[in-house]
Amino acid sequence: MSADEFDPAIERLFARTPTMPDASLFTAEVEQRLHNGSRVRFICLSVAGVVGGVFAAREVVSINFSAERDPANALGQGLQAVSINAHNAVQSGLDQVGMGSLDLGSMSGMQMFWIV
Repeated sequence: MSADEFDPAIERLFARTPTMPDASLFTAEVEQRLHNGSRVRFICLSVAGVVGGVFAAREVVSINFSAERDPANALGQGLQAVSINAHNAVQSGLDQVGMGSLDLGSMSGMQMFWIV
């Protein structure tokens, strides 16, 4: 058999996937696994949503509007605290990688932008 006759014969043999005797059982098992996985995913997402909603509602209820006279000052202090926390998190990450001696406080904002 020459190559010209062999190639089309091989193509014809591999063009159709043979059906297996347990194809319907395999399909049923895969569908069952997908159904069970979607059920677990639905339950986990629902629980996470409820927990997040409880925390959000608790924060909304516990807001004290009259505690701070200057809201801009409170916002500035909040942003400063977030900045310090972010700096500490990045620094601890660098410590874990072995680059703890890299001081991020001496860099400008543009340098920090390109690092991140």
